[in-house]
Amino acid sequence: MVAEMLSQEEINALLGNMNADTTSDNSALQEDYSMQSSGTVTLSPEETDALGEIGNICMGTAATTLFTLLNHKVLITTPKVEALTWEQFINTITDDLTAVSVDYTEGFRGSNLMILKDHDVKIIADLMMGGTGAYAEGPVTDLHLSAIAESMNQMIGSSSTSMAQIFNKKIDISPPQALKMEANLEDIFGPKGDIVKISFRLQIEENIIDSELMQVLPIQFAKELIAGLLNQEQIATEEVAAPQPIENKSEVSSSVVQTATQPTMVQPESKLPPIMEQPYMTNDPNYYGETYHKSVNNIRADVDVQTPQFQSFDNRPKVYPKENMDLLMDVSLEVSVELGRTSRKIKEILEFGPGSIIELNRLVGEPVDVLVNGKFVATGEVVVIDENFGIRITDIINPEDRI
Repeated sequence: MVAEMLSQEEINALLGNMNADTTSDNSALQEDYSMQSSGTVTLSPEETDALGEIGNICMGTAATTLFTLLNHKVLITTPKVEALTWEQFINTITDDLTAVSVDYTEGFRGSNLMILKDHDVKIIADLMMGGTGAYAEGPVTDLHLSAIAESMNQMIGSSSTSMAQIFNKKIDISPPQALKMEANLEDIFGPKGDIVKISFRLQIEENIIDSELMQVLPIQFAKELIAGLLNQEQIATEEVAAPQPIENKSEVSSSVVQTATQPTMVQPESKLPPIMEQPYMTNDPNYYGETYHKSVNNIRADVDVQTPQFQSFDNRPKVYPKENMDLLMDVSLEVSVELGRTSRKIKEILEFGPGSIIELNRLVGEPVDVLVNGKFVATGEVVVIDENFGIRITDIINPEDRI
């Protein structure tokens, strides 16, 4: 028995190992709760899911917009949310990245940075100008920056519309600014501000692009978005859980019966519109239809009966009142004539010069459109009056056809 007893040193060693295991378990639980966190920056699982939900909805709309610009199928996958300190974010920055800065000016106040690889920027710019998406050697030029800024302007603009529906308020953005990552990013986020990085996988069909698109938000702005989304979800939950008012049918029925059993005295001079011309008919000749008819006649004294008004669907021309029309006679309206329209790619527009010919979508001798304040009101043919062009009206558009 004595040989099986533990010494004090062995007991202390065992207790030390147990404390170490407990500390390790607690650390693992804390790490799982913080999820994507680094240093002093933490995001709970609920906050991470909220940012992911916002990113999914916004980038889904942005992918549709980019498809319209590039005429290629675009896929932006589920985001990965990560909270980083400023130092950790700077360490991930390389020289082959281009950023587009967009500020939210209404609805929310904050900066939004979209980061792409230079390789992807050149391909997107080439596709926007009608190219095949071939990679071009050399540095990113001002033309590339302008093209990617315009594409991001369209994408973030459409995603702002989706955000406005999520948060139930108007959201507006500033014009985007494209810049190389060598720029001083502290001017955007402030000195050493913690950030949230949301990474998406960007794919364009035919394997033209299979890369990463990063969205970077200041931590304060990200927290504001999270609070707004959770608040909207709470409001929606409360509206669903709110009990609907239920009309007490028994009370209404009893009041009607009581009114029917106590006739109201009606003055002989009063004329009431008939409610019921004929009693309820059944096969039983002894049915109490007449008694019921009398009771209803007693009740109708307290009922406000109005003649129903129905909308007329006749195709008769509208008659506008002439009162006060003289006040409008001196108002000036802009009258313009549209010869025709066409659409061209950015690449073709950049090649315009003196002597370039643009073919319109209207045939020779075909009537041209007459616009008043931008509204199509008539068609006509071009004539020459002295040394000026004129227009002879040939047909007036029906006002109902313009709607």
